Amino acid sequence: MREVNLQYVSQGKTPQEHLDNIQEVCAAGCKWVQFRLKDEDIATYLHTALKARDICDQYDSILIINDNVGVAKAAMADGVHLGLNDMNPREAREILGDNFIIGGTANTATDCMQHIQDGVDYIGLGPYRYTTTKKKLSPILGFEGYKTILEEVHKNSKIPIVAIGGIVEKDISDIIKTGVSGIAVSGMLTNQESLKKKIQNIKTQIAK
Repeated sequence: MREVNLQYVSQGKTPQEHLDNIQEVCAAGCKWVQFRLKDEDIATYLHTALKARDICDQYDSILIINDNVGVAKAAMADGVHLGLNDMNPREAREILGDNFIIGGTANTATDCMQHIQDGVDYIGLGPYRYTTTKKKLSPILGFEGYKTILEEVHKNSKIPIVAIGGIVEKDISDIIKTGVSGIAVSGMLTNQESLKKKIQNIKTQIAK
């Protein structure tokens, strides 16, 4: 699996806006996209995911589909990201096979350890702070929450853990000190000016 450092979680009021934002972010140098289209019928989800696949191919970016294993397989995505109430990662692995990346959402050290047992490739741990992009928000972790969970999990595993949830640019250096591998962001990269420079600056901070 390619290194997880900066993942863009797609955002937009319409399927086309999602695609436009993915195009902009990939063109500016982001190599990981999580396609997260909510409240659309399955045909629209798949049709838009196939277009997202084409964009990611154009820029050699990884495409992860949020929640839906069937769409991930049909769109020939690189992987799927599963929430705590979605399909079990073991079941997803049986459907998708070993070449797909499977990520899982976590809010506690127990969630993380369960995901590791279930064979995920990376964990999205959060939220760091309050975010409006998720309707049912788990308890906010903050810096100390991440530090405590990472210390516990890294005793047993070196699995990549990605911080997610309301992260802004000034948070990055502190978050990376907790031991996470990278960050997943949405608003930070959506409709932003000087996007190429911003992405380069984020990657530099993560690599420190």
